Parts: sequence; structure tokens; C-alpha cells
Amino acid sequence: MDFGVQKKFEIYHTLFLNLDYEGTGDVGQLVPVLGTVAKKKLQEGLDPIEILEVFWEDYNDLIKMDRFEFLFKVIQYVERQIVLFDSIEDSLSPYKLEDQQSLLISDLWTQSDNKENLLEHLNSFLLRIVLTAHPTQFYRPAVLDIIAKLRKAVSSNSIEDIDLLLHQLGLTSLVNTKSPTPFEEAKNIIHFCRYEYYDALGKFIFQLQKEHPGFKNNELITIGFWPCGDRDGNPFVTADVTKNVIDELRMTLMKCYYNDVKSLSGKITFRGVDDPLLTIQKELYDAMFDSSISINLKNILSKLNEIKAKVKTHYQGLYLDDLELLICKMNVFKKHFASLDIRQDHSKHVTCIEHILKYNRKINNSITELEEADLTRLLTEEFLNIPEESEVEGIVLDTIQNIQQLPSFQSSNGAASCHRYIISNSEDIFSVLFVFGLFRWIHKTEDFDFDIIPLFETMQGMEVSSDVMQFLYNHDKYSRHLKRRALQQTIMLGFSDGTKDGGYLKANWSIYKCKEALSQVSKSNNIAPVFFDGRGGPPARGGGKTANFYAARSKEIANNHIQLTIQGQTITSTYGTNEKFVFNAEQMIGSGLTSLMRESGQTINANQRALMEELSKLSFIKYNDLKNHPLFLPYLEQMTTLKFYGKTKIGSRPGKRNSDKKLSLSDLRAISYVGSWSQLKQNIPGYYGLGTAISELAAQGRLSEIQELYNELPLFKSLLDNSMMSLTKCFFQLTKYMERDEKFGSFWNMLHSEYELSKKMLLSVAGISKLMEKEQRSRDSIRMRDKIVIPLLLIQHYALQKINSDPNLENKEIFEKLVVRSLYGNINASRNSA
Repeated sequence: MDFGVQKKFEIYHTLFLNLDYEGTGDVGQLVPVLGTVAKKKLQEGLDPIEILEVFWEDYNDLIKMDRFEFLFKVIQYVERQIVLFDSIEDSLSPYKLEDQQSLLISDLWTQSDNKENLLEHLNSFLLRIVLTAHPTQFYRPAVLDIIAKLRKAVSSNSIEDIDLLLHQLGLTSLVNTKSPTPFEEAKNIIHFCRYEYYDALGKFIFQLQKEHPGFKNNELITIGFWPCGDRDGNPFVTADVTKNVIDELRMTLMKCYYNDVKSLSGKITFRGVDDPLLTIQKELYDAMFDSSISINLKNILSKLNEIKAKVKTHYQGLYLDDLELLICKMNVFKKHFASLDIRQDHSKHVTCIEHILKYNRKINNSITELEEADLTRLLTEEFLNIPEESEVEGIVLDTIQNIQQLPSFQSSNGAASCHRYIISNSEDIFSVLFVFGLFRWIHKTEDFDFDIIPLFETMQGMEVSSDVMQFLYNHDKYSRHLKRRALQQTIMLGFSDGTKDGGYLKANWSIYKCKEALSQVSKSNNIAPVFFDGRGGPPARGGGKTANFYAARSKEIANNHIQLTIQGQTITSTYGTNEKFVFNAEQMIGSGLTSLMRESGQTINANQRALMEELSKLSFIKYNDLKNHPLFLPYLEQMTTLKFYGKTKIGSRPGKRNSDKKLSLSDLRAISYVGSWSQLKQNIPGYYGLGTAISELAAQGRLSEIQELYNELPLFKSLLDNSMMSLTKCFFQLTKYMERDEKFGSFWNMLHSEYELSKKMLLSVAGISKLMEKEQRSRDSIRMRDKIVIPLLLIQHYALQKINSDPNLENKEIFEKLVVRSLYGNINASRNSA
């Protein structure tokens, strides 16, 4: 770790623990003591209940309050310690916090022997960063503001300001009293768009234009947006909510433009150009507060260019850079700020299509009454009638209303504002054709300005994806649709659900092969494929060092786009500040350009491919055995924090798609699934099966083959490095008490054995003596965060142990509240996994 982070934390942490909040007594001084005691006693084999009993006995004279009150006070302190540590890390340049190879455009430009070729790629490359509201962090806007101020105060070492802000933080609630609405989630994300990305992205593109006159790509980086458009499993996202966020995005952008024009008006005060600026300012002011007003951007840009010409000719080019920067921003963000995606699960479209078919008397009860060819013809050839709003309700009504209003979004905010419809759980041709049919039936036309995007996220979905796309490419009506979409097909692949379904190595290797196959089938049909990756923060949900992953892409995979979801703590940790946004976005662009510009392209030879297949198959067998173990779901339900996620009030969406059904892995959200393993400090989805797979081949004398694969194939190296991050964050001593559990003891031992085996095998393959040996900054960040949250983990498992050991537990609701409250800090402390 950079010495500054640890040293600053020690200094400001001392200041923080000495703050005297009302009723806290000596809790602040006891927090690090509890952490030290917990770590030591866990290593000695004591369980959480025993450890807290020892602590209370030894420090009873200092606690001076009810034991429950003390535990909640500790939780409040540790939550704020995490905020302090985040602020200190964020105050430093990302260049000092990253272990990975620098992939900045300036570096590539210096190293390139063919700058003309690099510029050509730069002009055609597209990075789409899609912001989602998936709940893996929970800070309210008031807390985000404190964090931003604290970050600045730490940067300038302003002790007085830090002291004041820490005191304010201590008195400000970090916890939502109720679950946020989808619109509130959206506004939290728009907060970053307005205060970080607007300036960061605008200045980044403007600087490229200044440094490289041939650079013309205003869409090099675009921002996508899911909050209030993503209705998959979220019954609270309605057509009205979607309309509200479209207006909010546009009106927020008008505020940004207005502030820039107002600032310019105070600088460009010259005769003949001042009045046009004031006219533009008035137009933007009106559009800031009235959702019915949509500016004429083309007209405004024309006026600004006229002003620019006059300033250059008559006023010595004064403040010309400021004016050109504003023009650049308007060309980048246009009228929409961020492009809203619509997403819904395929099963909801089945319900809607079935209702419309019954309404038109094409079926009596079920869609299965139709032959596949007849159903396809109805969807692509006929125009069926749509029921009146008074005749439908629920998901059918919302689906119809939402699709009806989409063209109006494009009218008010521009075509790029909302032009993609994503279908979760796509596994057949009808995943796409149902949406295609709905657009046709509702709008009575085939000329709609929307991309239909299948999301293949399960093993089954990926296996049939090439056949699905080949059918669609061959279908006359859908191929005509693609011609209207510039012969480009976006295809989404889900890392989070893929990992949940197939295990870490199987899922990532399957996605890689799926991209190769889809690239081939698309190109053979003269269609340009664009891949959109549904990635989460931690490696188990497709995160980790993502730039390294994209730099390792094969030449067989379409490489001119990178599109990925950014969610929860990844937004705050990786893209949460102006400087971090620019750095990490540029790393992604650099990884894409690196992949594109290799002379021969990254290749995987037949031997490497065969070895990847063997490892993938073996790891999947081990993971699949785990999934099918009779204690697997009971363990998740009874021994983890899974059932408590719904009580955290950090997100608007239920923890599983069908909240009224019995728990099943297919319905379970990847966030709560992966998060529950993370809370246990077991991180099973990030590595389980790898140790067994490598061990079995090593037993055959083939370890050297795997070592060679790690050293020569960047894809395999990036996957194993990310798994080592997951292993680094494990701490099985925390849950060793489960080994004594009559029901789950042997199951815990099975998990622990695979952890130990995976750790041993990965170290052997990488040829290192400790995990993340060559990633010291990241490793030390994890170490410091783990040290901070030890008291939280202890309290959480103390409560879980109490709950599970006594069905008639007194004060059970208080113990459950301890579990829920400790979830928050543990969730936020995991941000460095992104």
C-alpha cells in the first residue's frame, strides 16, 4: 500500500476514535481493542460467543452500558471508520493505488510505431459504461456529500475540517429508514453524473481533441443508465417511473449546461456575442425546471459556433478554450446525459404475449397451443390488436404502456437517449421475437428505432445462443430490422448469473467461447456483433481487474466495443471521483486498443484450448456437486446472511425474482448470493472447483502444463489472478464454529478443504509464496479493510450463532437487527474488490 494511505488513516483514525459522541463513553477506544482480541481469539479457536464473553469479562469496567447498546455503538463506529478509509484512498491519485499495467492513451501513443493506425482505432472504438442501481453500496446523498468534502480535506491535510466532518459524520445516520424507491436510486446515480462525470468526461474528450487534431470520436465514452429502466424482478419500476427518470436526466443535464453558459456569460462580455449567450442561457433556464421543454440542441450549437468564430476573429480568442469545452460537452452528452436501457425478464413477455393472443382469439388458454412456425408468423407477419388500458392490469398493462411511450423519449431527449431493450434469461428465439412482436403490434410498424438485445446468462442460454442468433439472422423480417439498425447486433452476456449457474472457471470460459462463436456466426451473416457484459464488482460476479480481462481478448472476438455494467460499490470505488472516472475509463479504452492493435491478435492454440476445456469441466463437476448437495440451499438459508439481505433497505428490488416462491438458486439474485458468501468470508463463487481441477491434473504429472498456460495465456492468468483476490479475502477462522454444528459441520469442512486446496494449487501454478504477491497495493488495501471490519464480522456471527443455536432465543429480534446492521459496513468495506 502507498505509505500515505496507512499513515493518514492511523493519524485521522486516532482523531476519529477520540471524538465524543453523545452516549458513546469509551466505545471509540474499545473498538480497536475488540478487533485485536477478535483476531487473536479466532486464531486460537474460540467461537464468536466465547470471544465476546471473554471481552465483556475483561473490559466490563470500561463498557458502562447495556451489552446490546455497546454492540450497536461499535457497529456505528466501524461503519464510519470505513467511510474514513474510503475517503483517504479516494484522496490519492488512482495512479498510486493500482497495481495493474498502465494502459493510458498517452502511453500507447508514445509506444506506437503506427500512430495513424492508432488514431483510426481511437476514432472507431466505443466504451459504454452502464450505471446500475444494483444494491452493493448504500450511502445516502447526504453521506456522499460528507465523503466528498472529507476527501478534499484529507487531500489538503486540513485537520480542523477533517475533525468537523468526522463529527458531522458521527451524528449523521448512514442507514436508510426505508428502502429507496427506484427513482431515489436513480437520483443517487445521477448525482455522480452531474458532479463527477459531466466535467470528467467532457474535459477528457476535449483534451484528446486538443492533443490529437485528427481525433473526432465524441462517442469514445458513453454513459448508459439502468435505474428506472431495469424492471427485471423489480415490481416498483413502472412506465411512469421510467418517464420520470428520462425527464430527470435531461433536466439535470440542462442544469449543467446552464451553469457553464452562465459562467461563460461572465467572461465573454463582448458586443455582438454577449446577447446570444444570454439568449441561450434563458433557453436552458426554462428547460431546467419544465419537463415539457426540450431544447433545440442543433440550434444552440450553431449559435455557439457563431460566437466562437467572432471571438476568434474580433476578440483575440479570449476564453476560447472555455467556449470550445462547452461545445465539446454538448456534442458528447447531447440532450440525454446518459442512455437509458430497458430490461425485462423473458417470462414477463411470455405473460404479456399470451394475454394479447387470447385477446385476439388466437389461443384459448396457453401459448403452447401454437406450433412454433405459427407463433413466429403471428409475431413477425401479422398486426394484432392491443387491449385498451382498462382491459388489462399488472405486468401486461405496464409492458404495453412502457413500450408505447418509448418513441416519445426519443422525441424529447434524442434517439440515443433510450434505444435498447434487453431481455433477461434469453434461451430461445422467442426471447427476441416476443419483444420484436410487441413493438410491431403496439406501434403498428416495423420501423422502430430500437435495438433488441438478448441476455444469455445461464449455461443453457449460452449453449444455444449461436443457434438462436443464426435463426434470427436468417429470418427475413428480423434481418430487415437489423438493416435499419446499421447491420449491428448487440448481445449481452451475464457474468454474475453465469458464475452462479456454472461456477467461476466454467462460466468465464463458457462466456469467452460464446463470444467467439457469436462473433463467427454474426460475421458470417455480415452482422457486426457488439458484446455487452453484465459484470458485478467482485470476481465472483465478473469483476476484479476488468481491464486485464479485456486486454486478453482473442482476435476471434469482436473487439471494437467494450460495454459493461458498473454497479454498487464499483461506481463509488472505481468511478466515484473525477480522476478515478478518467483513469479507469482510460484503462478500459487502453485494454481494448491493446487487444485491437496486436499484430497477430491474441490466439489460443489447440493445446491451450484443450487444457482450458479440461480444467473447466473438472471445476464445473466439483461446483455442480456443491450446488446439488442436499445441504447447499439449507446452508445458505440457515447459516449465512442471505435471508437478512431483504431487511437492509439498501435497494428497491427484492432479493429474488419470485419473492413468493420457495428459495431456488435460479431465482436468487447474484448480488445476495455472492454477498452472503462474502459476509461469511468464504467467497465460494470466486474459486470453488479450481483447486480440485488443478489438483487432479497435477496428480497426473501435468502441473507444468497449467503453469505454462498461466504464463502464456493472458485470459487464464487474469482469471486465476482474480480468483486469488477472492481467496485473499477469505477468513475461514471466522466460521470455524460451524465445524462443530451437528447438521452442517461436514459441509463446512468440505468448503474449507476446497479453499485450502485452491489456495495451494493457485500458488503453485503462479509460482508465488503468498496470494496477490505482485499486487501489493491491492493486497494491503484488503488487509487494512479486513482489520477494520473484524469487530463487525464478530458481532454478526455472534448474533447468527445465537439465532441458530436456540429456536426460542430471548430477544431474537435484537440479534436479527445486529445481523442486519452489521451487513452495511461489511458490504461497503468490500469496495476494493471491484
